Amino acid sequence: MAKEPKIKSYKAKQRLTLTSSYSILGVLSVVWLFPIVWIVLTSFRGEGGAFVPYIIPKTFTLENYRILLLNTTGNFPFVRWFLNTLFVATISCILSTFITIAMAYALSRLRFKLRKPFLKVALVLNMFPGFMSMIAVYYILKALNLTETLFALILVYSSGAALGFYIAKGFFDTIPMALDESAMIDGANKWQIFTKITLPLSKPMIVYTSLMAFMGPWMDFIFAKVIMGDKINSYTVAIGLFTMMTRTTANSLFMAFTAGCVIIAIPITILFIVMQRFYVEGVTSGSVKG
Repeated sequence: MAKEPKIKSYKAKQRLTLTSSYSILGVLSVVWLFPIVWIVLTSFRGEGGAFVPYIIPKTFTLENYRILLLNTTGNFPFVRWFLNTLFVATISCILSTFITIAMAYALSRLRFKLRKPFLKVALVLNMFPGFMSMIAVYYILKALNLTETLFALILVYSSGAALGFYIAKGFFDTIPMALDESAMIDGANKWQIFTKITLPLSKPMIVYTSLMAFMGPWMDFIFAKVIMGDKINSYTVAIGLFTMMTRTTANSLFMAFTAGCVIIAIPITILFIVMQRFYVEGVTSGSVKG
């Protein structure tokens, strides 16, 4: 009989804990989702002005999307910016994924001189934000006459991919070396082991690496702004949308700006929905062993 009150007390505490947790998560969800809902609703708002004292538009319209996509003002070629960003992000994603996966595999499977010191140096370098090298990168590109080109952006995004190998290396460390040894006994070389055994087993990590490599160029503003300068036709969407919010155009083009925010969020959202399972597996698997 004495155990029954303890059981009830435990259940009451568990119920209170769950209620508190779900309440906090509910509040955080509202806080996180409110800006997104507000931007989506504003993109369909028919009334002018950057800010209005209400959230739900009085009239809904697609005019803001028409202004943006057809470039009716003549100064903001959004479609061109979107294609520039898609091109840079896609090429950078392919190159960065290959470089990162190859680097991670080499450091996980191969044993060579100065391997451990290199891992320590790479770990320290990863602690510094990338924009610390922004000025040096700009002057190097300027000396090579590569500024204001999409190739420069691809070069910058892809070149820094090698240092992002730690999570992928952790994933490769979990794959038993016995598989490599069995393949070598059967006559396979390192490249065949990498392409025919390791890569098929690494789909979650490849998807995770690809998503991260795609999102970086897609959302980057600082490097793109510094490298592109004033060449408006080579802008990415991040720079292009920023230029729409000048002192003279912010009030009249704010709804078109929010429409652009909605459009550029669509590809990332679709990618995450389709590849969410692989993304989660890649993060959790890569953090098991370093």
